[in-house]
Amino acid sequence: MTLLTAAALARLPVRAPSFDPATLKPGIVHLGIGAFHRAHQAVFTEDAIDAKGGDWGIIGASLQRPDVPDALAAQDCLYTVESLGTAARYRVMGVLRAALFAPRERAALLAALSAPTTHAVTLTLSEKGYCLDAASALDFAHPDIVADLAAPHSPRSAIGWLALALAQRRSNGAGPLTILSCDNLQSNGDRLGDAVTAFAARAHPGLRVTDNAFPQTLVDCIVPASTPEHRARVAAVLGLQDEASVQREDFAQWVIQDCFAGPLPAWGAVGAEIVADIAGYQRLKLHVLNTAHSALAYLGLPRGHVTVRQAIADPALAAFLDAMMDEEITPALAPLDVAAYWRTVKARFANPMIDHRLAQIAEDGSLKLPQRLFPMLLDNARHQRGFARMATIVHAWLALMATAPSRDPANAWLADWARAGGDKAKALDNPALFPHPFREDIHLRAAVMNG
Repeated sequence: MTLLTAAALARLPVRAPSFDPATLKPGIVHLGIGAFHRAHQAVFTEDAIDAKGGDWGIIGASLQRPDVPDALAAQDCLYTVESLGTAARYRVMGVLRAALFAPRERAALLAALSAPTTHAVTLTLSEKGYCLDAASALDFAHPDIVADLAAPHSPRSAIGWLALALAQRRSNGAGPLTILSCDNLQSNGDRLGDAVTAFAARAHPGLRVTDNAFPQTLVDCIVPASTPEHRARVAAVLGLQDEASVQREDFAQWVIQDCFAGPLPAWGAVGAEIVADIAGYQRLKLHVLNTAHSALAYLGLPRGHVTVRQAIADPALAAFLDAMMDEEITPALAPLDVAAYWRTVKARFANPMIDHRLAQIAEDGSLKLPQRLFPMLLDNARHQRGFARMATIVHAWLALMATAPSRDPANAWLADWARAGGDKAKALDNPALFPHPFREDIHLRAAVMNG
């Protein structure tokens, strides 16, 4: 079957870009050109161009793997978004104008990041891509940060790339950037800005990182990993093969703190919420939706469930989550309306069109749980509120890691720990995995140990 390319744009049977992608000039660089960005921020950006115009083409870059950039480059950077609600909808996207593999195309990426016409950088890296330590500060012992400090003009990390780009922009007068973290980190803009500032102080002395803006953001859209079944549906609809297509739910939310260093696409005109304070939005998303996702993964996989919709249909798991939301998370997040938000989340989890794999969600637990779950768990323990069900999720994660480990930055330690018997007390004693209250609070410790 013929591959999707620009030659097919005029005869597509689905929604195509309203503009000529070949003439769209870039204004955004994105680091981490994975499925989530292509299904979320890229869609908002193309919709903003449709609504208000502007040269806001995206140059995307992968820092770790060449497969996505290579697949996109073979298709003139066109790809299909399959939106799954009560029915499936399809559109071919043209906003992505280049896809780079950073280690191979360093000069092109630096040129894009330092161009005067680039006004924004967005990032979707997952938690581990920020090279942070347990205190959410830049980890100067991280291998990528060590390498970048040794060779700051040949960076490996996103932090190193941003610092180099800002230094280059200082030299060429390109002006400040608005840099938007679109990952599930508490206070993601602050964490990113602090990390870049800390790195630049050592690698690029004198650089004023604070001239740039690092807004807090919240992104929400369920984007399952692409599957052969999804690719087959896209091919049947288009009559073309698309090796870069993505699938997503209909729902999408983007909340952005009103803190910018220059012009941006008209995201607010197409559904993004530009607000002064996003803290409440962030707390609900991170501590309700993301916590529930982790709970379903760590509790559902041992019960034989494969997808989120299967797990939420399990009466025991649904009752567990309902009780946790009512008795533990609602008090922790007061006065936010957890009950109303949880009702919408449950309905999204049950979407029969979406096969979001629990194994995908279970990855990187050593980074996700400290962001999603630990703040509420520790706060409830400190104030003598209920926390037994949240402790059960931690117990379930450790139990799963002892028997069926998933991809995780702590895998080397976890593998040795599992081979030695998977003693949960030894895991709780590891300060790289758990903060000190897990060792000092005997009630909290017992709750995790006993599950």
